[in-house]
Amino acid sequence: MLRVNQLHKYKKHLEERYIRLVESANDYKHIDECKSDRSAFKAMKVLEKLNRIKYLDKEISNTLV
Repeated sequence: MLRVNQLHKYKKHLEERYIRLVESANDYKHIDECKSDRSAFKAMKVLEKLNRIKYLDKEISNTLV
């Protein structure tokens, strides 16, 4: 169960980071296009990790039930 709790904490951390990066990408959209693109790219990378975590979480919950 400890690993499941770690997985949920990491998932929450990634979700918060993703939201912050998307917001910063939108904030920089008209000010500095380079910073906006970097933030959007990082957000895509975090979203990719988040999707992997969601898949693992689904697999773990199916095996526990």
